[in-house]
Amino acid sequence: MSRTDQAAAGLGGSAPTGALLVIGDVVTDVVARHHGPLAAGTDTAATVRTLPGGAGGNVACWAAYWGCADVRLLGRVGADAAVWHERELTACGVRPLLVVDPEAPTGTVVCLVDTGASAERTFLTDSGAALRLEPGDWSAALLDGVARLHLSGYLFFSESGRGLVSVALESARARGVPVSLDPASAGFLTQLGVDRFLALAEGVDVLLPSRDEAFLLTGLPDPADAAAKLSHHVPLVVAKQGGDGALVARAGAVHARVPASPATPHDTTGAGDAFTGAFLAALLSGAEPEEAAVEGCGAGAMAVERVGGRPPASA
Repeated sequence: MSRTDQAAAGLGGSAPTGALLVIGDVVTDVVARHHGPLAAGTDTAATVRTLPGGAGGNVACWAAYWGCADVRLLGRVGADAAVWHERELTACGVRPLLVVDPEAPTGTVVCLVDTGASAERTFLTDSGAALRLEPGDWSAALLDGVARLHLSGYLFFSESGRGLVSVALESARARGVPVSLDPASAGFLTQLGVDRFLALAEGVDVLLPSRDEAFLLTGLPDPADAAAKLSHHVPLVVAKQGGDGALVARAGAVHARVPASPATPHDTTGAGDAFTGAFLAALLSGAEPEEAAVEGCGAGAMAVERVGGRPPASA
C-alpha cells in the first residue's frame, strides 16, 4: 500500500508539509520488450509502447503517488510533445513547470527490455531538449513554499545543466532548503569524471546512487564499503541495490540494510526513480531515512511489475 493509500485510510505518519521541487529530464520513452535475444541484422519480436518518462519526471510522479501533496517539476521539452507531457504529469498529480525549447525536440529514450527473469533494460538516449535546461530557466521564486529540492544527475551531463545546478544550489543554500541528488547514469557519469561530479555535488545533503554508480564514484566493489565512503562526501547516502534492497549510510558507516520488497519483474525501467520518489515523499512526511528507504523499496517493487517508469495516473 502506498503512502497515498495509507493517508486515505487514516494510516501511516503525518501528511507531508511543504513542496518538493524536482529539476530534471522529461523525455519520451519508447519501451521495446523483446521476446528472446536480440537477433543482429534481422527481426526480433517485441512489444513496443510509447510512454512518458525521464528520471526527473518519473521521480516527481512517484513522489506524488506516494503521498506528497505538492510536487513541482522544472524540465525542458520540445514543442513537439510539450502538451502531451504536461497532461501526463498533471494526471499524476505533478505541477509541471516546463520550458518549451524553441530549437530542440523532446528527448527520446529507446528502452530495450529483456523479458527474461531479470527484466533488465538497456537505454539508447537522445537527450534532445532535456539537457538544455540553463541558468536562465531558473528563478529563486521557484523555491517559494518548497521544503526540499531534488536534482536529477542528468543535469550534470551538459554545460548548461551544470550552470543551472550551480545557481539552484546557491538559491537553496540561501534559503536553507535541503537538496537531494540522484547520479542518474553510470555511463554518462564515467564520461563526466568522478572528481568533477563530487565537486559539483558539494552542498547536497542526500545522495541516492545505484550500485553501479556508487562503485564508479568510489572504486570500491563492495556496496557497503562504497556507500560508507560516499557518506564522507555527502551527509546521508542511500545506495539503491535493486533486488538486494538499499543501504543507508552516514558519517562513514552503514547504519541500515533495508531488504527489497518481493516482486516479479516485468520492466526495471524507472525502478530507481520510483525508489527515489517514494523515499523523498516519506522524508517530507517526517519519516526517518531508514523508514523512508523501506517506502522506497516498496515503490521500486511496484515499479518493476509495471511497464514504463511511471506509477498509475491519479487523475
